Amino acid sequence: MAANLDTIVDRETAGLEPFVAGYRPLPGIFDEMMDGDGRVRAHWRPFLGMLAALGADEINRRFAAADRYLRGSGVFYRVYEDAAGIERPWPLSHVPLIIEPAEWCELEAGLIERAALLEAVLADAYGPSLLSRDGRLPAALIAGNPEFLRPLVGVAPPGGSHLRFYAVDIGRGADGRWWVLGDRAQAPSGAGYAIENRLALSRAIPDIYRSTRVERVAAFFQAFQAELAALSRQDDAHICLLTPGPMSETYFEHAYLARYLGFLLVEGEDLSVRDDGVFVRTVSGLQRTEVLLRRVDADFADPLELNAASRLGAPGLLQAVRDGKIVIVNALGAGLVEARAMLAFLPALAPIVLGTDLAIPNVATWWLGRADMREKMIDRLDTMVIARAFESHVDGHSAGEVLGAKLDDAQRQTLIRSIRDRGVDYVAQEAVTLSSMPVWRDGRLQPLPFTLRLFLAKVGDRWQVMPGGFVRIADNADARAVSLQRGAATADAWVLARGPVAETTLLPAPERILVQRATGLLPSRAADNLFWVGRYVERAEAALRLVRAMMNRVAEIDETTAPLIAALGSLLQAWNAVPSETDGTAAAFIARAALTDVDLSGSLPSLAGAARSAASVIRDRFSPDAWRAINDLATIIAMPLAFGPAESAIIERVEAALRIIASLSGLAQENMTRLAGWRFLELGRRIERAIITGRLVRCFALPGAPEGGLEVLLELADSQITYRQRYVMVAARAPVIDLVILDPNNPRSVAFQLDRIEAHLSALPGRSAAGRLSPVQQIAASIATRLRTVDAAAIDEALLIDTEQALMRLSDAVSAAYLTNNERSETAWGALA
Repeated sequence: MAANLDTIVDRETAGLEPFVAGYRPLPGIFDEMMDGDGRVRAHWRPFLGMLAALGADEINRRFAAADRYLRGSGVFYRVYEDAAGIERPWPLSHVPLIIEPAEWCELEAGLIERAALLEAVLADAYGPSLLSRDGRLPAALIAGNPEFLRPLVGVAPPGGSHLRFYAVDIGRGADGRWWVLGDRAQAPSGAGYAIENRLALSRAIPDIYRSTRVERVAAFFQAFQAELAALSRQDDAHICLLTPGPMSETYFEHAYLARYLGFLLVEGEDLSVRDDGVFVRTVSGLQRTEVLLRRVDADFADPLELNAASRLGAPGLLQAVRDGKIVIVNALGAGLVEARAMLAFLPALAPIVLGTDLAIPNVATWWLGRADMREKMIDRLDTMVIARAFESHVDGHSAGEVLGAKLDDAQRQTLIRSIRDRGVDYVAQEAVTLSSMPVWRDGRLQPLPFTLRLFLAKVGDRWQVMPGGFVRIADNADARAVSLQRGAATADAWVLARGPVAETTLLPAPERILVQRATGLLPSRAADNLFWVGRYVERAEAALRLVRAMMNRVAEIDETTAPLIAALGSLLQAWNAVPSETDGTAAAFIARAALTDVDLSGSLPSLAGAARSAASVIRDRFSPDAWRAINDLATIIAMPLAFGPAESAIIERVEAALRIIASLSGLAQENMTRLAGWRFLELGRRIERAIITGRLVRCFALPGAPEGGLEVLLELADSQITYRQRYVMVAARAPVIDLVILDPNNPRSVAFQLDRIEAHLSALPGRSAAGRLSPVQQIAASIATRLRTVDAAAIDEALLIDTEQALMRLSDAVSAAYLTNNERSETAWGALA
């Protein structure tokens, strides 16, 4: 058997030497793949041999496939340093970090030991405070930490543990030993991205992945999922993932983890804290939750007792914790142990708390709260890193971190004064030289430094470590810290198994997927944003059609077209799409203003931006194609127009935007399942289209309308072809009004919109006794009945105004019954005087 295995390894590693010939780690740096003598380490050889056998072209093709998978899945991260918080494609480095089984066992044991220590520190800090009383942990280190939450002192966390999901950043020193660089206990990120890295890479090189015998990570998440489920006491309670929202740099991960684990993704405004518990506002009413996996920093969790300016949490959440109504993972206040200053004391606390030294030490750290320590570290400043004592790490990097050797004289003196004035806020740390690992660049392997984030979950009374991790790779060879915000890449971590690997996955096998036709609860906030996406897009389409109708008549301005242009311009002014002082006959100027003015609520940049903003809050509910269409609409409208009249450029811009809206409408009709989310998107579109069509009829079809108004109305309502097929002759008032108001077969008519509105409302959860129409349905039915019983010739301004006001009441009733955001005003779009 041994001879056969040697033969397999020899075959896999044939041709390996030329493949790694140009790989040159920096002197004095530990490299994961290559030892100090220039030999490839044994546990890397099978993987590299199979990779080399593919050839450079096939490697590039496979890695490009991984990138396409990530783009197709919509994986991104947000860069805060860009002014607009730009979303960037996920920067996957395709060569994994490979960890041998024996080394993994040592890491696993050391990290479990550290997690137990941090849990004990938290329990003491919020309990008897024996460590501070005995002088083991300075009281200033606890009381001065902004993550220490006094309202929770003496409150045992429901479920008994402060920490249930813990992450730790580690790096390897030049001697080959692993060191802890920082602890993540507040709301650890990266686990969801680690799953996506694994999926992308395993799909790109499935043969290599299977042959390498990599430990699966799904069992870890299965155990964590089951643990949180066990914390719920009532069968009808939902587990929720609390996110700060789409502006968070890791929002994609929040949405992905919620789907992967089967949790409900919620924001603070989705939650309602009541005497009998915590509930989620949904379109089906209040739904109980007893477990929150939080990704919101503790200070923002409750504006009543913590940060009063926060809009990310839920008022009363701390009281719910005290009452034992909700389990929050991790417990509020757990971020206390993330402080760098804590690293200075953990090594000494371990023998007292655990009875043994830490198996994996943390980077040497000195807290500068003591005068003698301050002066000692000032003398050694050139060899130290000075950092904030309590500032949380952000993506592995802190803006308050400085390397003493790189300071000029003025900077050095300023820092020394700050340390002497307020040393309690600073720590000194040894400068860390990170080990390197291979990345595939320019058709070859190159060494770059990295850090590794590992994850632990509390399962019952023990800790379980995810067999893998989240690797961050620096973008230059001499980096000391690694940050995705500064251009770093990320990679998967493969832990090699000792034997065959069980095929465990949370993604069900095709033959085991149960048939279901529901997608779970729809939070009211999500429904609200879908509703307004529909309305904003419909408003944008109407404004674009007005601009196009105006520009179509610019070439032949005469005594007939001039009043029509003026009427179109007045309508845009009434809708707050152009400044009110604009000359109503200056068609090109009005069109340009509608397309470019960002300060008016009814202008196209504002409408398209509002649609994109509302959609971004619920991005996980749109397909990649639908999201791209919404984003493309805002992008194309925001593009600068050539200076001057440039009628052709305006027309081209309008036509391009209308095509995007048409594609978005097609995607909604053909690609979205007919569930509650789609119905709210449709309700928004239908209510808005009915209101707009009524306004257009008032402007262009009633007595006093300009000559040619009926033709304009048919154009704006996209109904010319139908009218010509029916009547052939010139436009007449009653037939035109019948077509655009009363015809139930015309997709642009008010009657058609009401038919669809009634159908959608009947499919939503009712709010009244069985067998009766809900209050919302009653409003819709009254509008529809009135229009069904009126003759086109009898339609006048009073009836149209009554219908418009009834539609606005319908919109308010939908919001009151199902939605959450009542700040979006009906009057913001403007109305005809």
